[in-house]
Amino acid sequence: MKVELSKPFVDQECLDSMVRAASSGKHILQDECKAFESEFAAYVGTKHAVLTNSGTSAIFLVLKALGVNQGDEVLVPSFTAFPTIEPIFHVGAVPVFCEVGDDYTVDVDDLEKRVTEKTKAILPVHLYGYPSNIGRILEVGSRYGIPVVEDACQAHGSEFDGKKVGSFGIAGCFSFYPSKNMTVFGDGGILTTNDDQLAERIRMLRNHGRKARYDHEMVGYNLRFNEAQAAVGRVQLRHLYDFNAARRQHAETYQMLLSDSPLVLPGEDSTQRRHVYHLFVVRLENPEDKPTETRDRLKDFLKEKGIATEIHYPIPGHLQSGTRAELERLNLPVQSLPKTERYCNGILSLPMHPQLKPDEIRYVADNVRLFFDKL
Repeated sequence: MKVELSKPFVDQECLDSMVRAASSGKHILQDECKAFESEFAAYVGTKHAVLTNSGTSAIFLVLKALGVNQGDEVLVPSFTAFPTIEPIFHVGAVPVFCEVGDDYTVDVDDLEKRVTEKTKAILPVHLYGYPSNIGRILEVGSRYGIPVVEDACQAHGSEFDGKKVGSFGIAGCFSFYPSKNMTVFGDGGILTTNDDQLAERIRMLRNHGRKARYDHEMVGYNLRFNEAQAAVGRVQLRHLYDFNAARRQHAETYQMLLSDSPLVLPGEDSTQRRHVYHLFVVRLENPEDKPTETRDRLKDFLKEKGIATEIHYPIPGHLQSGTRAELERLNLPVQSLPKTERYCNGILSLPMHPQLKPDEIRYVADNVRLFFDKL
């Protein structure tokens, strides 16, 4: 049996919507894009949504529109995908990396200790589909007058205290990369906000800095979105509730089947936070058990059984070569984050997508248990 790690949802409605949009003669930022923005904003619960060509661009545009600039600092967890970190460098700022808690989201106590007069934004990550403790993060932001920008690129539909992530900070940023909880048949992103001026500025920045066709009020960028993918996104958004319900059911099955394994399993540590399981990440916990070696052996064993797995993410942001090079250029030291580094050494993502079948999940769990029985 072969079990895929992730699998984008494709049906005839998605295909038909793309053909219809492509045949309309309208291609960029027209009716489908405007409708998708309106529908996504309503889903998240914000006044505005602005489409971009990627989730990375969404973060970049927000930081740029907020005026984060050369020499400024942005607080961000190191335990995240590198595209969270790149936009900080792109605007000329410096990432100040924070530790994470046991749920892999930012440790708010550690974050607050790292606030300085140079801190111009806080960038928490709702990682793997699980919301960060955004309530406490907003309190820190308010106390020091620092805007909070949510990286919700892996958390479409995730909730904190009954509200969708992406509706709490000055802006929320989402990705539609093919492995995400909803996609657009390619790359894409969107940002959400209740701030009228911020939304207007970002709409201009993504489109060469203009409102009218030949009137460029600022120097902007070409980070626009297209009609065909927006049409697909509108269909996928209508299915998102069911996608997430399926992921949560699959997670519950994994948790039941692997409850007696030596792995640390993901879950919800509070009724306040609702997981949408973009990824199902397990962890080998005890450092004396050589977690990296055992994790890698487990990964290889499952591969031999036809089970695709991945490590999200083997190298934390503060230890990435690109980060080291930028910090060296700025004559800044590399940070040490022992908990983040330990967690990165022990994590493994098991297959997770809405189309998983019960026998596939059981096959994965049976082989995980078989691996540990053989140790």
